[in-house]
Amino acid sequence: MAEIDEQEMLRVKLEELRTEHRDLDKAITALVESGNYNSLQLQRLKKRKLVLKDQILTVHNMLLPDIIA
Repeated sequence: MAEIDEQEMLRVKLEELRTEHRDLDKAITALVESGNYNSLQLQRLKKRKLVLKDQILTVHNMLLPDIIA
């Protein structure tokens, strides 16, 4: 039963990370389209987006069962 709770917590975390990644992508697009930004600000947002992508991949891999080939 504890494993099910852990799996559910990972699914929730994964969805939160995906939502934040999607929102950040929209924010970056809006910022670039506005033309009112500095390169450091944009660079930080893109770096945060990459960190989120790595976290998404890590949590996703934790949800996948180990497959012995």
